[in-house]
Amino acid sequence: MLHVRSIWNGAISFGLVSIPIKLVNATENHSVSFRQIHTEDGGRIRYRKYCELEDREVSGQEIGKGYEDADGTIIPITDEDLAGLPIPTAKTIEIVAFVPEDRIDPLQMDAAYYLQAGGAPAAKPYTLLREALKRSKKVAITKYALRGRERLGMLRVVGDAIAMHGLLWPDEVRAPEGVAPDTDVTVRDKELDLADALMDTLGEVDLEDLHDEYREAVEEVVAAKAAGETPPEAPAAEAGGGKVLDLMAALENSVRAARESRGEEAEVKHLQQRKTSRSSPKDTGGKKSTSTAKKKTASSPRKSTSKTSQAEKKTTKSTAKKTAAKKTPAKKATPRKRSA
Repeated sequence: MLHVRSIWNGAISFGLVSIPIKLVNATENHSVSFRQIHTEDGGRIRYRKYCELEDREVSGQEIGKGYEDADGTIIPITDEDLAGLPIPTAKTIEIVAFVPEDRIDPLQMDAAYYLQAGGAPAAKPYTLLREALKRSKKVAITKYALRGRERLGMLRVVGDAIAMHGLLWPDEVRAPEGVAPDTDVTVRDKELDLADALMDTLGEVDLEDLHDEYREAVEEVVAAKAAGETPPEAPAAEAGGGKVLDLMAALENSVRAARESRGEEAEVKHLQQRKTSRSSPKDTGGKKSTSTAKKKTASSPRKSTSKTSQAEKKTTKSTAKKTAAKKTPAKKATPRKRSA
């Protein structure tokens, strides 16, 4: 059981089934935080909250919420006003649909939470929803209210728990207009072959093996300065950095470096010789070029196999001829017996 303070208490509405739950954060921030200081003497810089009308500093207990109208008028809004909103999602995570997980655009993914069963009565319906999600291989789309606004959510199973990902509303995700190159670019099959080889060489990675090197470096600097020592210096930049002039050379060097780092042979010449008869370069539709590469790549093993089998047959015949040639002279050299 998570011993984390809940940030929201309510229930999951699953049709006519109500599941009491507590919402707890599923992630935590490990980044190094800094304070603002006065560079002259190291004094802390603090922001104080003042009331414009009384011209005095106020405490947190005196601060509330207010909505600024178009004419500049401030309309006070209390927590009771928000708690009494006439919407079903005020204290309920309402399930509105079940969809395949691949229907969710990763761009919509926001904060992640765990849904903790709220006591013994919630155990059975909580488990029922969890197992139903598992068997259907779907995720639940929900609506809920948190921190003064209604939000979209997605429920999915993580281990033995139900997790909820906050989702952005579809109109909150910007279209990628003006992001892609606006010029015509030609991608050659050889370049795609090298890119595929680089992807294969880099392979997969266990995310558990990755760590925050920037945070570790910052912690080393802080520790050194706290001990009165000189902070570690950044390694010198490698020569040859900057603008890439030859894409093919850069890809080949990348494949070579990746293979060397894995202790493999760094030869990449065979990648260039794999396809001797190439058609003319194709435009970046990219799709035609990619499909051509796939077809030719797929057919390569067959051609290679057939050539290998032919070579084996020739070798076998050649060996047989040599063997026969050796045996024939041996018979002729045998002396014949003469009669007395």
